[in-house]
Amino acid sequence: MLILLIIVAVVIFILAMSAVRIVRPWEKGLIERLGKYQRTASSGLTMIMPIIERMTKVDMRETVVDVPPQEVITKDNVVVTVDAVVYYEVTDPIKVTYNVVDFYTAAVKLAQTNLRNVVGDMALDETLTSRESINAKLRTIMDDATDKWGTRVSRVEIQRIDPPVDVTEAMHRQMKAERDRRAKILDAEGDRQAAIERAEGEKRAKILTAEGEAEAIKKVADAEKFKLLTVAEGEGQAIERVFSAIHNGRPTNDLLAVKYLEALAKIADGKATKVFLPLEASGVLGSIAGISELLRGTEGEGAAPSTPTS
Repeated sequence: MLILLIIVAVVIFILAMSAVRIVRPWEKGLIERLGKYQRTASSGLTMIMPIIERMTKVDMRETVVDVPPQEVITKDNVVVTVDAVVYYEVTDPIKVTYNVVDFYTAAVKLAQTNLRNVVGDMALDETLTSRESINAKLRTIMDDATDKWGTRVSRVEIQRIDPPVDVTEAMHRQMKAERDRRAKILDAEGDRQAAIERAEGEKRAKILTAEGEAEAIKKVADAEKFKLLTVAEGEGQAIERVFSAIHNGRPTNDLLAVKYLEALAKIADGKATKVFLPLEASGVLGSIAGISELLRGTEGEGAAPSTPTS
């Protein structure tokens, strides 16, 4: 009897322990009763009926699916090796449990087939430079396809795209040639710009030099003009003073004739190679004749007392 009681107690303890289930915060518990879905248990302590009910736990955290590398033929018939990863999270634990047998395998195969389709529609150069576009297309396609499985594809990332070795070497040579071409273009552009700058500098220097010379010539001309005006003004004042002095002195025609003869003597200096004849020759001769008569009259007056009166 004691042994029987012990056995019964052990069985009751085991059944009681099997009736207690603990669900973690990132999990959901699907409870089935006799093979039929009954309810979904949230995180915490949950009681189920032993033997009759059972619980299946579903991880609700974001999970990574590593898509194995595979060879894909591009639009321009180049074989490339593509490797990608898919990030997804479960949104409906019931669908992910009952609508697909093995979600991980299904997600991997779905990613591989759609990766071949997307990359196959692109050329090699476009494939290497459009990773963001490939990621976006794959994420949209896989998210639509896995929606009935109760999951959401958050993002898809292409890890690497490796062309064949010969294609890679050809691309390296092409890249080197392109860089050399750009370097030569930049050198030529630099030389052209430097020549333009030098020409502009020389042009500016010549313009400044010409402007400086013109300014200097203008200043010299202004100085000469001022000097000539000053000299002319001084000569004019001197002439006015001489003229005033002559008129104030009231010279006679005889004095003017004598000054005229002195001026002619200076004009007919022996150093001159030309002879100047005044236009008023008749007037000058008349003045000379008057002076001669004057001198004769003066000599007659001086000799009159010496003549005998008897």
